[in-house]
Amino acid sequence: MERLNGPGYLGLDATAWRRKREFFAALFNPCGLCPRRCGARRAQDRPGACLARKDVRIAAHNLHFGEEPPISGTRGSGTVFFSGCTLKCLFCQNYPISQLAHGEECTIEQLASIFLSLQKRGAHNINLVSPTPYYSHVVAALEIAAAGGLRIPLVCNTSGYERVEVVAELAGIVDIYLPDLKYGPAEGSRHLALDVSGVKDYFAHARPAIAEMFRQAGPLALDDEGVAVRGTVIRHLIIPGYTENSIEVLRVIAASPFRGAWLSLMSQYFPAHRAPGRPPFDRRLLVEEWRRVRDEALRLGLDEGWFQEMD
Repeated sequence: MERLNGPGYLGLDATAWRRKREFFAALFNPCGLCPRRCGARRAQDRPGACLARKDVRIAAHNLHFGEEPPISGTRGSGTVFFSGCTLKCLFCQNYPISQLAHGEECTIEQLASIFLSLQKRGAHNINLVSPTPYYSHVVAALEIAAAGGLRIPLVCNTSGYERVEVVAELAGIVDIYLPDLKYGPAEGSRHLALDVSGVKDYFAHARPAIAEMFRQAGPLALDDEGVAVRGTVIRHLIIPGYTENSIEVLRVIAASPFRGAWLSLMSQYFPAHRAPGRPPFDRRLLVEEWRRVRDEALRLGLDEGWFQEMD
């Protein structure tokens, strides 16, 4: 695989940083950072549809070993969990963070210090979990951290529900994209996206956004120790009772410009948050459901990546 010399953001000069700061600042207030474009006056501390306000809010930051092996590596991924979310998934396992926006406010300078502290602790990368509402804060903090010695790759860990114009402006900043592709384009999948995540236009935005991510980062590139330095990994969670949606998603990937992205097929569904009492969302995945989706992935030749085994 291609060996790369360092994070892309190290190549940005003062003019490029300023232009990117200005781009994201213009979308911050009124807020148009995600496809909802809710227009929240966040500079006046009014919450958006995602519950994000004026200041960046962090729920947790630590070394994390539960990501895909090239992301976690041997020393852990330096994850930063941002509070709030652009989606409203009824089974979200992290709903206190995503739906209730639990967390602590911090300044841009404090966020930069978090990045640097994770690097000092040995993290292979800085892993931004659900950063979309805070892209303006992230860019400002990353510029400070890079000037202060940050030298590890940046991972953008997102639901996939992104504006393609916004993703395009992340070029030169993000090294590794880790998006979900949750739902396919068929009518049944669109209804599922609305019912489960609260948006009917998920696929219409996710597909071009992921195509842009792959255009920027390409397939996964690893260093000599098998740790990711650049690339794209697409995650898909199989939902109980909806294997047709999963198969549709796999067929989209197989026929897309981003077919070369690595696939992370997840079986870890758990009926959390509002899922209990809502069949079929109130149960775990069945082995036969997992096998059906896995077999289709293999039939399509999507065998570069990981298939999470059933317990």
